[in-house]
Amino acid sequence: MKETNMDRQLLNSPSETREQDRTGWRSARRGYLIAILSFVALGVLLAVGLGRNPRLIPSPLIGKPVPDFSLPPVKGRTLGLSSKDLQGEVSLVNVFASWCVACRDEHPLFMDLAHRGVVPIHGLNYKDAPDDAAKWLDTLGDPYTRTGADRDGRVAIDWGVYGVPETFVVDPEGRIAYKHIGPIDQRTLDEKILPLIERLRAEATPP
Repeated sequence: MKETNMDRQLLNSPSETREQDRTGWRSARRGYLIAILSFVALGVLLAVGLGRNPRLIPSPLIGKPVPDFSLPPVKGRTLGLSSKDLQGEVSLVNVFASWCVACRDEHPLFMDLAHRGVVPIHGLNYKDAPDDAAKWLDTLGDPYTRTGADRDGRVAIDWGVYGVPETFVVDPEGRIAYKHIGPIDQRTLDEKILPLIERLRAEATPP
């Protein structure tokens, strides 16, 4: 005669039943603890990630040659921008767009630098409509020696751009010496960028 589940349950003693209940409860509790700890760990990781200031994240491209690229100029300009144009002198590469509000904040500083001839500034126009980019420069002024229209944003990706604006200092050998995420302000210019430009120029000058 075949033993059924009901028969086995009837044969179990009360102590065995209680032990099975305790074992099941411990397994369920262990599962809940694992789920809670996993949730807490995920929350900590998200908090750390969101709390990190992207401006403080070092670029892996520092000290390396600029990515190989060649872009046509922004509409209404004649000189495009390529990696070959970033050799032979210290220069700035500014990633901008007409739809970027913060770009408007930093633009007067670049206009001043260009007016005083402090350093060549090249503009990398990021995911912009040609007419909008041209109108923006015509209205606010064009501080750029050369411009590159990065319509699909692929070149900016190669540069490791997080968003706009971003500004790079490039040394005479075409290597990225510094990266600034966000709009440039006068303090950053005076304390970091301009001293770096002078140092790079001095290092490139033969004794």
